[in-house]
Amino acid sequence: MRVALILCNLVVLALVYAESELPLAEPCDPEKCKLPDCRCSSVEIPGGLAPRDTPQFVLLTFDDGVNINNIETYRALIYNRKNKNSCPAGTTFFVSHEYTDYSLVNELYNQGFEIALHSISHRTDDVYWRTADYETLMKEFGDQITLTSHFANIPESEIFGIRSPFLQLSGNSSFQVVSSAGLKYDSSWPTTAFTDPGLWPYTLDYQSTQDCIVPPCPTASIPGTWVMPIVAWSDLGGLPCSFVDACFFNPGHDEEAWFQFIIKNFERHYLGNRAPFGYYVHEAFFTVNDAARRALVRFLDMINNLNDVFMVNANEVINWVQNPIPLNEYVQKDCPRRTPSACRVTSCGPLSSSHTEMQYWMRICNSCPRTYPWIGNPLGL
Repeated sequence: MRVALILCNLVVLALVYAESELPLAEPCDPEKCKLPDCRCSSVEIPGGLAPRDTPQFVLLTFDDGVNINNIETYRALIYNRKNKNSCPAGTTFFVSHEYTDYSLVNELYNQGFEIALHSISHRTDDVYWRTADYETLMKEFGDQITLTSHFANIPESEIFGIRSPFLQLSGNSSFQVVSSAGLKYDSSWPTTAFTDPGLWPYTLDYQSTQDCIVPPCPTASIPGTWVMPIVAWSDLGGLPCSFVDACFFNPGHDEEAWFQFIIKNFERHYLGNRAPFGYYVHEAFFTVNDAARRALVRFLDMINNLNDVFMVNANEVINWVQNPIPLNEYVQKDCPRRTPSACRVTSCGPLSSSHTEMQYWMRICNSCPRTYPWIGNPLGL
């Protein structure tokens, strides 16, 4: 049903966008823009809560393919973790298609982690992403919903967000796709101007006040589409970094220095307006810097034992922002529950591909495709 809806939206919206431009976003009017469906871009705590009454959310995310090369890191690092309220600790995986083992994506989903989208092709040409139009991005992300749901056997309704490769936005098109594909949020937009205090998630009903670090940024009104800002860290030299593994002046291979580095950036949020604290990273970084991994383990162990800090996924953060409740009520909420999804593991290959002479092998949760799934053919028919 959702596949048909996406295809229908693609045709209709392509015609609409061809005929007229989207309306330019106007300055936000807090009297008109109200939760749960609209929020102005702001460092103000949702619901007008005081910092001491606000849950401090920690958002750990991993980008790129999921496969045998990184699953052991995930199993050791985040499986079976619980927050102090006894609810499972959350993590978001922004998964790209190539070289992904979809039986392992199914495993992550069944562990309670969020599966989000990071494109089918993950092309390394930043010009491709910067200039991508609506139709191109629908093939990259809209079709990836179909691909991921089918081969990992997870419900399309449980896929909520996207992150563009290299955090390269495509202007309004990036967020049009979120809206028309039935998704909720984009987490590709860094901020270095709103770090202390940090920027909270907001919608694009009205004009954003967020700084545009990697243009083009959206200028149109796209109601109900959420921005999950990537609030930059400050490295040891005072330079901003959106991803932990991109911090230029970092502690090297000193575990204690890494731990203190994480704490310093965390406290900017925790002792401030408690905007969500992001630890955004690629797993490959830990293969070359085990000290950073050990420091992260120590940090997660610490926050999992704090009464007012919660390791959650991106969708859970936005759910709270939409309906903010104080800390004393949040800790009494029921834990998120998810119906497990079966996986009949099937190994497929070699599979030919339309985009390269390479042959691929896949591990999936159902019958093998005829060819390797790719842009324009997400089911490999």
